[in-house]
Amino acid sequence: RVLDPSTLEEVASRIKVRDQRGSSIRRINELEFVEGEIWANIWQTDNIARIDPTTGEVLAWIDFRGLLQPEDIPSGARIDVLNGIAYDSTTKRLWVTGKLWPKYYLVEIV
Repeated sequence: RVLDPSTLEEVASRIKVRDQRGSSIRRINELEFVEGEIWANIWQTDNIARIDPTTGEVLAWIDFRGLLQPEDIPSGARIDVLNGIAYDSTTKRLWVTGKLWPKYYLVEIV
């Protein structure tokens, strides 16, 4: 559902997200509104989709594979998937982390 941030009233039912080939994108998780786009982590992947909120088309993919390096994981630690994004509009950077990750990262998308 799409809500008006001021009133929390529903302004649209749902956005169907599709890639450039028209394939439906599933497992969309952890949404963030970034400079007029919806950025969404795709659950169980290291990818973030940049989505046009009007059309639902994926404009680009951000691949965070390898962000968490093996040497950053404490011995015996249990980690899980990339699952946390937050946009800082002041610095225009993105905070990224994952479930049970020992670190979080502040990244600049260029």
